[in-house]
Amino acid sequence: MQREPHLNNAALMARRRAALPSGLGQAHEIFVDRAEGAEVWDVEGRRYIDFAGGIAVLNTGHRHPKLVEAIASQLDRYTHTCFQVLAYEPYVELAERLIAKTPGDFAKKAFFMTTGAEAIENAIKVARAYTRRSAVIAFGGAFHGRTMMGMALTGKVAPYKAGFGPFPAEVYHAKFPCALHGVSVDDAMASIEAIFKYDVEPQRVAAIILEPVQGEGGFYIAPKEFAHRLRALCDEHGIVLIADEVQTGAGRTGTWLASEQWGVAPDVIAMAKSLAGGMPLAAIIGRAEIMDAPGPGGLGSTYAGNPLACAAALAVLDIFEEEKLLERAKAVGERLSRGLQAIAARHQSIVEVRAAGAMVAIELFVGGDRKKPAAELTNAIVKEAARRGLILLSCGAYANVIRVLVPLVAGDALLDEGLGIIAACFDTLD
Repeated sequence: MQREPHLNNAALMARRRAALPSGLGQAHEIFVDRAEGAEVWDVEGRRYIDFAGGIAVLNTGHRHPKLVEAIASQLDRYTHTCFQVLAYEPYVELAERLIAKTPGDFAKKAFFMTTGAEAIENAIKVARAYTRRSAVIAFGGAFHGRTMMGMALTGKVAPYKAGFGPFPAEVYHAKFPCALHGVSVDDAMASIEAIFKYDVEPQRVAAIILEPVQGEGGFYIAPKEFAHRLRALCDEHGIVLIADEVQTGAGRTGTWLASEQWGVAPDVIAMAKSLAGGMPLAAIIGRAEIMDAPGPGGLGSTYAGNPLACAAALAVLDIFEEEKLLERAKAVGERLSRGLQAIAARHQSIVEVRAAGAMVAIELFVGGDRKKPAAELTNAIVKEAARRGLILLSCGAYANVIRVLVPLVAGDALLDEGLGIIAACFDTLD
């Protein structure tokens, strides 16, 4: 395909700045022309390895042929009716298949929205409708979306909450367990008990919402012990346990849902991101009696469960089964972890390499001093990697974590090429 000669990144960035608000951030000053698998090419023809995956949206890769085929086939039939007006079978089939893959030995129901933030909003809605309570407990460092309730639940002020308050009331934040930063499971549980003592009685708490692996927070993994103790606490007080699997879901951690690895089941699960391989779709799946609590008309949205997105999600489920992508997620995570550990052995600034399947991160501190998060070095590594042809993202409460969310379809040679670029960046800058 012939590229327009006047299209270049600098010119497009100038147009972008003139037309779009400054609050709409952009990690890299790059405009994409085309993409395949785990590679993208910009408008100037330069190739990049994609270790960002659209922020965990492209587990099946860019433009997977079976996904493209499914969308094209649906496009030839109908694109929108609004499910609440005229229903269609793919919506129901997708709900059935997701219910079958969701942990918990109890009856479940599911419905769809368009974005992860909407999934979280609706998870809170059904929990409140079911319990007839109002308060919600989330965790420091959490990210749950950019809507008003999503921001209220999010446990990080800058940049997500700054200047946007006031937020919905009766949202409280407990500590998230993280051994690296000196917060034990006991500390986290004690912080919930402190909320019960100083802020709100447990009989007024509708839900506790938890990310199995904190996404924007820094890829910190919730210990299984913590999930078990939260489950027991919720059972004791009649509180709904919500798992935010927007980023961890759809196979990223080596199981379809990360909460499958807990050994206890949440009551409600919210997922989105890679569910439909790049098409906008979110799912809320939960105990049937909880999901049935809102009255008729209490749930829904005009675009929610769009036919094209449902067709894409059904294709994603088929791709995972046919190409054994859950096993591939584990192999990708192991290969990336080994490579990053080798780099860390040469650079004391990398204090920790952590992974949940193919959800992989490294955390940087100045000279290895855990009291000095290396935000500047982190940013420099991300920028230098892009200059060398690798797309990375940073995250974390201290902006000192580099995360990898490469499409699971990436081959070993591509993974090694990306790791080589990361190594070269550290050798140059650290």
